Amino acid sequence: MFTCQDATLTTNIHKEFFYLMNQERTFIAIKPDGVQRGLISEIIGRFEKKGFKLVALKQLIPSIQLAQQHYGVHKDRPFFSDLVDFISSGPVIAMVWEGPNVIVSARKLIGATKPVDSEPGTIRGDYAIDIGRNIIHGSDGEDTAKFEINLWFKENELCDWNTADCEWRVE
Repeated sequence: MFTCQDATLTTNIHKEFFYLMNQERTFIAIKPDGVQRGLISEIIGRFEKKGFKLVALKQLIPSIQLAQQHYGVHKDRPFFSDLVDFISSGPVIAMVWEGPNVIVSARKLIGATKPVDSEPGTIRGDYAIDIGRNIIHGSDGEDTAKFEINLWFKENELCDWNTADCEWRVE
């Protein structure tokens, strides 16, 4: 006999399966200017309040080599050297966030690359005024996210876990 309790259990299993199958990950870095200005908790808080799950976090001063690999797509651009020098000039908070549509949502939370084009309420819209000091980096697509996560983190540094409130985050 199929009971109401069985139906609830079956529904919860389907919800959890759907939730887990629709997860994606993105790389987010608070740049040296964001760290120096004391914006770490504010930025992390925005991602947590949105409902995303932090699966990796570390603070480091990136080596020149890491910075060059990270910004490799810009290696032929005139600002490449400045990007590399800046990102390796001080501590960076490197993070991996997980959730449904986290890549696109993170880009919206972050705001436009040029702070002057960023809407109020976005991280850059609220805290940045210069493109060379725009506080934060976020992956711009799925392939970029995978590349950046693998560049900045070892597999054993990613923490797979389930939030106790995942049923309250998505339908």
